Amino acid sequence: MGSTRLRATMAKQPTVKGISRKEQGNERSVLKHIQHLVVEEQRLFERGSLDPSDRERLAAIQIELDQYWDLLRQRRALREMGSEASEAHVRPTEVVEKYAG
Repeated sequence: MGSTRLRATMAKQPTVKGISRKEQGNERSVLKHIQHLVVEEQRLFERGSLDPSDRERLAAIQIELDQYWDLLRQRRALREMGSEASEAHVRPTEVVEKYAG
């Protein structure tokens, strides 16, 4: 009964930490995609030796991870500066590959 009341209370809250429910959903979606890619990347690493198509897929995953981490950082920076997080976009491979980690 207590958890039902807690859920009802949480549903009434328009924002968490100043982030609208819609934005929370969008950020959750980005994080979920990152999580999916990380799981796939780990499965490939666990195989040890990879055939050419697996190596190609691993490289594509790593690029996409860079792009989505960048997207998440963009969204958070825009929101922090008072802009709409929805203005963030996935940047081209050539841009995110040049980042030094």
